[in-house]
Amino acid sequence: MANRRFSSTSIGNQSLIVHQSIASVRDAILIGLILASIILVVFLRDWGTSIVAGLVIPVTVSVTFIALKLMGQSFNLMTLGGLAASVGLVIDDAIVVVENIVLHRDAGQNRLEAIQSALQEITTPLIGSTITPVVVFLPLISIAGVTGTFFRALAVTMAVSLFTSLALALTWTPTLSLFFIKHGKSGETAAEANVEHEEDIKRLLAAEDASVSGFFLKIVNFHQKWLSRALKHPRELALLSLALVVVSFGCYHFLGSDLLPEMDEGGFIIDYIMPAGSSLAETNRVITHVEKILHEVREVESTSRRTGMQLGLASVTEANTGDVSVKLRTDRSRGIDEIIEEVRSKVKAEEPALDVEFIQILQDMIGDLTSAPEPVQIKLFAQDPALLADWAPKVADSIGKIKGVVDVLNGIDNTISGPAVTFQINPGVAARAGFTPEEVATDAAALVEGEPAPTPVVSNDRAYTLRVRFPDRNRASIGAMRDTLLTSSTGKTATLGALADITSVPGQTEILRENLQRQVAVTARLEGTDLGTAISEVQKAIAGLHLPAAIRVEYGGTYKEQQQSFRDLAFVLVLAVVLVFCVLLFEFGSFAAPLAILASALLSTSGVFIALLITRTTFNISSFMGMIMVIGIVAKNGILLLDADQKFRALGFSAEEAILQSSRRRLRPIVMTALATLAGMLPLSFAIGAGSQMLQPLAIAVIGGVVISMVLSLIITPAVHFFATGGREESTTPNGSQNGASSFMTPAQRA
Repeated sequence: MANRRFSSTSIGNQSLIVHQSIASVRDAILIGLILASIILVVFLRDWGTSIVAGLVIPVTVSVTFIALKLMGQSFNLMTLGGLAASVGLVIDDAIVVVENIVLHRDAGQNRLEAIQSALQEITTPLIGSTITPVVVFLPLISIAGVTGTFFRALAVTMAVSLFTSLALALTWTPTLSLFFIKHGKSGETAAEANVEHEEDIKRLLAAEDASVSGFFLKIVNFHQKWLSRALKHPRELALLSLALVVVSFGCYHFLGSDLLPEMDEGGFIIDYIMPAGSSLAETNRVITHVEKILHEVREVESTSRRTGMQLGLASVTEANTGDVSVKLRTDRSRGIDEIIEEVRSKVKAEEPALDVEFIQILQDMIGDLTSAPEPVQIKLFAQDPALLADWAPKVADSIGKIKGVVDVLNGIDNTISGPAVTFQINPGVAARAGFTPEEVATDAAALVEGEPAPTPVVSNDRAYTLRVRFPDRNRASIGAMRDTLLTSSTGKTATLGALADITSVPGQTEILRENLQRQVAVTARLEGTDLGTAISEVQKAIAGLHLPAAIRVEYGGTYKEQQQSFRDLAFVLVLAVVLVFCVLLFEFGSFAAPLAILASALLSTSGVFIALLITRTTFNISSFMGMIMVIGIVAKNGILLLDADQKFRALGFSAEEAILQSSRRRLRPIVMTALATLAGMLPLSFAIGAGSQMLQPLAIAVIGGVVISMVLSLIITPAVHFFATGGREESTTPNGSQNGASSFMTPAQRA
């Protein structure tokens, strides 16, 4: 700066987390791309396929950026996080197309014929399998509040990226395959491959069998064995499904719950309240000591504070309130929760009269926006103020004994205003003494808070208003105020006590009403425990107090917002299932296929709860959204499998033969796409990079659901479809025609 006596430093920069989030998205894309390429090479043993499928990711990201810009979306945690979460999904369509092209090439076709045959076979199910994960996001349009705001941006991002990947898989991928995928085996010409229908199918089967070897061949045989057993023993299948449902409920019972995932934002806010009536000077002395305590913590980089005002929506605060913003170092070994715990214990020990609340910046802003700043808020309603004043401290003392419940405020002490001084001017006495009431009022204001000077001081072409105030000794006590000598405009003199009655009024409790009912709110924050567990313990503690019947208890705060968000997401889940069912019904033209696919998808949610329990992750709106996404992702696999089943039946296979062969045929692409999805979600599940903690539970939920779906999609879906169709022959394709979209397999050629 121009004046060397001053210096400036940044105490907080929210743009840093955006830049770091962009870097984490870049890392997630690169990691997902590398892992997906490895999967392609391992399964297809062709580097060209990795290049073809891998190029889909950067192109999809670029197109998505352009689409978000055109739609007026900004780059924030949810749009960037949604892009990172979709990395594993956008490559799925390309994997299915490439895998099918390679299979037809290995069957003896040249590259152009292989591409044409693959697209003819896979286009219809590919479109359906892309629509299903998109439609699960549609119900989010109707959701308001924090949930709708957060996940609407994520839904838009993922929908755009998925549709882009579909378009690329049907156009870009086949084009690149002409140049990067190797030719077929030597000696196999197009003329040799272009033989009779049955011979072509035989070649395709032989190519598929030849491509499966080693460990994966054991997996294929193991799968065929257990699928055959499931078809012959439906009771065992029903028991397995029932066991998964029981396990899901058991895991959910032991899971904690929150509204939002825990995040380390690299800083926190300390909201503080001094005893009512504390002067600005006393408040400044105490908070200066608190700042000293903060700077003794090695992880603290800088602090800034407000004294007499706070960050948030409150427009009027008193001299005894304020907040301290704390910025932590990036190179630290301890998490933010450990640091807050240390600071809280030191402040409580050295400044016991100071009431403090610790909260991270983003959580503080969300709390202000939702009017639910504290996780625990117990509202006590009663008509009798004395009853509320008596029981609110008892409630606060009771919940303060619960492990993990901290920063308890009883709603009485923290809402008391400071003592006031009233000046009641006697107009008659003032007139006889030569004063007007206005003169006395002005002098009284100048005594307490000062009066602006009529003429500002100009310095460096800037005007500064000065406030003129009586010396401190004149307001040191009520007696000093009474003895203050005043001079009127006519030159008369008199003491303030002779012209007005000066009285001291004790502090008054703030009166809060909700729906015209008087209430007191007891609040608290949490440390080392989740919201659901804490509220359960709080409810037990309050039930043990046996409050009078005249007091009505209501739970608000973050807990109320959580319950509303869970209800909204439950509605989204139900509507998503209905929409997926409609898409499947339209594609297959029967109820058997949608029922089979959704049975597997819904049972796959058991993997969500198991994964959350193993990783000790709470069930929150992020993991809830992940569970909803699992429905759409798992449905993709079912579409690919049952589409192949219908084509096998159209070629004359029995129901059992068709379901076994279609499961074998789709095993490799289903496993490949599932592993690609896992590869894309892994960076988020490990919370690699800034902002990833918000979507970490979503990634863990998706990984758990997809892992178990690899088994259920290949066992439950075909088995339920087999039983739902009664083993009868079906000769129609998904679009209702009599001629299948592809031409492979007849019963005569199975051997």
